[in-house]
Amino acid sequence: MKNNLITQFEQRVFSQRKTLPTFRAGDTVRIAYKIQEGADKAKFRLQQFEGIVIRFRKGTADGSFTVRKIGANGVGVERCFPLYSPYVDSVEVLASGVVRRARLYYLRDLAGKAARIRSRFHGRKAMVAVPGAEQQPVDMSKVELASAAEAEKPKTTAE
Repeated sequence: MKNNLITQFEQRVFSQRKTLPTFRAGDTVRIAYKIQEGADKAKFRLQQFEGIVIRFRKGTADGSFTVRKIGANGVGVERCFPLYSPYVDSVEVLASGVVRRARLYYLRDLAGKAARIRSRFHGRKAMVAVPGAEQQPVDMSKVELASAAEAEKPKTTAE
């Protein structure tokens, strides 16, 4: 249990922080992280880090998440980001994955296609609107169906 004073302080301090999108273990995210350039303390650049969230630790001051990606030559790279760090510029959720664990440490031992995570939205077809096509709803009570005898009879074309 946390002390009441610590909890009140964290609520007061972290309530003004920017909110991150909701994500969890198994999601593919892209983090823009501020890197200090040279000796100038006011000069920063943004570095992108894209990978799968293998751990998400809830909390305020002690909240963090770990992201794993496969780097050059197939070497796995993991990086732990504090949740409310001033150096985390933005977090973008690219894909949501279906996993049954809160900690995906088993991905460290897998390689190639075995390390894939199934997408949460796989199999759902999106409704695509065709621009310029006006589609009216069809009243199914007025639609006439052909009988079985008419469906089997081949149509002849009159010349």
